[in-house]
Amino acid sequence: MVAHLVRLKLTLMRNTLKKSVWQTIGLALGILYGLGIATMALIGLAVLGTTAPETAGQIVTIVGSVVVIAWWVVPLFAFGVDATLDPQRFVTFAVPQRQLLAGLAVAGLVGIPGVVTLLVSLGTTLAWWRSPVAALAAVVGGLLAVAMCVVGSRATTTALAPLLDSRRYREVLSIAAFVPLMLAGPIIGWATAAIARGQDVLPVIADVLGWTPFGAPWAVASAVADGAWGLALARLAIAVVVVALAWVVWDRALAKALVAPRGGASAGKSKGLGWFDRFPATPVGAVAARCLTYWFRDPRYSGSIAVVPLLPVLLWFVGSSMGIDGGDGFRELMLVLGPLTAFTFGFAISADIAYDHTAFWTQLSSGVTGFADRAGRVLAAAVLGVPVVTIFAVVSVAFTGRWDLLVATVGLSLGVLATGLGVSSVVSARLLYPVPKPGDSPFKSPQGAAMATMFAQMITMLVLLALSLPAAALALTNVLTGDAVWGWLALVVGIGLGGLFLVLGMRWGGRLVDQRGPELLQQVMSYK
Repeated sequence: MVAHLVRLKLTLMRNTLKKSVWQTIGLALGILYGLGIATMALIGLAVLGTTAPETAGQIVTIVGSVVVIAWWVVPLFAFGVDATLDPQRFVTFAVPQRQLLAGLAVAGLVGIPGVVTLLVSLGTTLAWWRSPVAALAAVVGGLLAVAMCVVGSRATTTALAPLLDSRRYREVLSIAAFVPLMLAGPIIGWATAAIARGQDVLPVIADVLGWTPFGAPWAVASAVADGAWGLALARLAIAVVVVALAWVVWDRALAKALVAPRGGASAGKSKGLGWFDRFPATPVGAVAARCLTYWFRDPRYSGSIAVVPLLPVLLWFVGSSMGIDGGDGFRELMLVLGPLTAFTFGFAISADIAYDHTAFWTQLSSGVTGFADRAGRVLAAAVLGVPVVTIFAVVSVAFTGRWDLLVATVGLSLGVLATGLGVSSVVSARLLYPVPKPGDSPFKSPQGAAMATMFAQMITMLVLLALSLPAAALALTNVLTGDAVWGWLALVVGIGLGGLFLVLGMRWGGRLVDQRGPELLQQVMSYK
């Protein structure tokens, strides 16, 4: 049965490639990419074997932990991708569950990620080529790690499959996915800078991960190389227990799924009119209420809100990596928190019409003017943006203790927000580009979106930065001189110019919507 399921998956993959030449090309490129990663990893492991055993063990444990976490977590967010061997397809077949589990587990390795993971896991022996006993332990740990990757991935996806059928849970998972993506780069940069400054961060991280399910199998060889047999047995026991528990969870979840297949829909509960109860019954109020509903219910919008609380954390990692003020650069760098948050909120509505997709026709058919459309969308973003930007600006000043910069910081932040909303009001009606459609994963890349998205976003950012320069220059002068006059000038210029750009942007964008409404609808409907 195991061999039959493996052949079945290979057959399905081969038949899928026959449907499109581009899928064949994509597979070929994927294979080359996977082989490139495996080759570089194996070369790196061989080089790592020439270093101190402690360093080799730390790096293998940290990188291996990331691989296991990726296997467990990524499938939960890739809910739009259909599994080749979905367990639901075997509901009508009398396949013994143990054989089905074993077959699905082995078939899980059939594919580029599985093959690359297996090769690199076995290749960790190259990091211990000077210690045969540690190399043997690396083989055992690597095989356990591969089993943990596959079984753990199947366990999490099968156990959480009923939740993933719910759109609300998919939206929550989509938003949660932004957290590791946003923090991955800064964390790596912070660790790299800390190592460059001579700080011993790797031993601490590796030691902690070595006691977790993600790093325990990778840390077995390190303990054997150090002669710590008790520690090696403890980590081996952790890995074996985790694989066994994951197998039990997968077994029970699969049994439940095969007996009671998912797919039923539950009736929703009426909760009133939501934001439509909180805005006046005017065209501007209706558009604002609709947009705020998107902000809280559509993961493509709510992801922008989820990023905002992470901005102070990102600034901390960046400041620590730069080593400003003897490594305490976070305090001074925090002053840009308000303008950065304002930039984020202002830029967030730069693709509003594209995000509406075919629903944009309801607004065209209702006779809402272009200016009312622009004003409603700006009002929705301002309801969230103004209080958050103001609070972040004040908090950043309080954190740094530079209360003499409060006026300039608030003025610059609100000015950037107003300017950004004005620029986005024009861009969203003029420079449309493909975005994920309603209901799709926010990580989905629409066909032909790369160049158009890059061009539109680059133009938006450059224009926004250029228009914000006067207020930014005055605020910077206040920082350098400490003269309060420059702070008040930054407040007046920031809010004054920002308000002017906002009104001009809404009027210009409104005229574009009035003139190009049907064309805009036709353009967004053409996106696939």
